[in-house]
Amino acid sequence: MRKPEPVTLERGGIRLLPMERRHAPDLAAAARDGELWTLRVTSVPAPGEEAAYVDTALKGYADGHMLPFVAQDLASGRILGTTRYHDIVPAVERLEIGYTWYAKSVQRSHVNTTCKLLLMAHAFETLGARLVGWRTDNYNFASQKAIERLGAKKDGVLRHHALRRDGTVRDTVMYSLTAAEWPEVKAHLTYQLERPR
Repeated sequence: MRKPEPVTLERGGIRLLPMERRHAPDLAAAARDGELWTLRVTSVPAPGEEAAYVDTALKGYADGHMLPFVAQDLASGRILGTTRYHDIVPAVERLEIGYTWYAKSVQRSHVNTTCKLLLMAHAFETLGARLVGWRTDNYNFASQKAIERLGAKKDGVLRHHALRRDGTVRDTVMYSLTAAEWPEVKAHLTYQLERPR
């Protein structure tokens, strides 16, 4: 698998741009749409923490285990949120998609499916990944449903796995999709995005 490098991906009025420090104010505006930092089960930065959030993501890229993006609406230029590759392990041709959040006004729209389709296509078809994974909080039922709608399979639960922002310890629900499963998932997601409404 090739090491993920910054790239711009685009489809259906959505552009994924490599995250840069200049995006911190835009991410602050996206997080204010729904006061997303108040959600116990997400990693959305609280007001004033956006620059540190971006710096941590960029350090993950510099250290070789992350590649962060911001999602942009092409028509308005507005930054809608963020997502990234993480836990990148080229030796076993595996990476995960996560740290995903979008402004409340675009949740339950085509945005998440479009972004995930872009990231999965790039991972499997360009980078040569053999497996793409996801993880989420055991109480983040909306995220679990969204991951399952993408066609990912539930691998299991890692109990007492990670700290939440409030200091409690969560169980982590793990999902994955293999390269062999990708063509059918790609066809289904493409149909979902392109079918008449």
